Amino acid sequence: MKAIVCNKYGSPDVLELKEVEKPYPAENQVLVKIHSASLNFGNLILLKGKPFLARFAFGLTKPKYSIPGGDIAGTVEAVGKEVKLFKVGDEVFGDLSGCGWGGFAEYVAVPEYALAFKPTNISFEEAAAAPMAGVTALQGLRDKGKLKLGHKVLIYGASGGVGTFAVQIAKAFGAEVTGVCSTRNVEILRSIGADHVIDYSKEHFTQHQGYFDLVLGVNGSNSLSDYTRVLKKDGNFVHVGGSESQLYQTLFLGPFISMVGSKKLSSLLQRANQNDLNDLKELLKTNKVRPIIDKRFNLGEITEAFKYFQEGHAQGKVVITI
Repeated sequence: MKAIVCNKYGSPDVLELKEVEKPYPAENQVLVKIHSASLNFGNLILLKGKPFLARFAFGLTKPKYSIPGGDIAGTVEAVGKEVKLFKVGDEVFGDLSGCGWGGFAEYVAVPEYALAFKPTNISFEEAAAAPMAGVTALQGLRDKGKLKLGHKVLIYGASGGVGTFAVQIAKAFGAEVTGVCSTRNVEILRSIGADHVIDYSKEHFTQHQGYFDLVLGVNGSNSLSDYTRVLKKDGNFVHVGGSESQLYQTLFLGPFISMVGSKKLSSLLQRANQNDLNDLKELLKTNKVRPIIDKRFNLGEITEAFKYFQEGHAQGKVVITI
């Protein structure tokens, strides 16, 4: 089969399209013929080996997983004898980040817990855009952020992959949503239901002091003091992504700030979870959430796809058609 292989850390130029052996499913595995995959921030970490702390999970000197790619959607081609949920011909989607990656390929063999049935009302490309970004948004809002009906939510970096899911999921949970983005993305946020949109080139979100119950930081390089300034008493800030300095501030200063004050600051490390994937599936199936796709590339254009993605200006998701 054809697959993208990465044997050393570096720029997108280290990625190679090669012929490799087609996998065979173990007794508890499902063999999926992949139709589509998508890019996430985790793919950049796996490619570059940065921040360095990530290498303790992904390999100190070279990538532990030679075929990258987390999000997939495809058709079940074979199942091991212990597989209970799926059968040949089922359409599935899933997140492989918790079971060895391998999504940038024509086939992958994975445990059934990494998959869910693909909603019939969306395409394979849309399904491949959803798992990691959608579950990240769900875990950040519902689990870490303790989102409740009527909460006022600020999403910084609302026009990217996680951000576009977060806007829609927060609305589905009955929140009043404010998205922060650049001028070119204002209309996208309005089209997916944001109640208010802040164009950061014209207004700084800190002008809304003490207004939000929850702030989800998806991207950017703002200080923790900026975020805490706009939180209500007992409000929550959840760091999902952004600059390395912002990450380290949240990891090391967040617990202290949370302990001495009423505002809670935490960092989310998204973890693949079949129950959460099924919750996301229900939101997709009922059209409460729809994946936003910016650009599509084929497998042979993976280098160009990564170079575009790492610029950080994608409107929604970047999808790979296998």
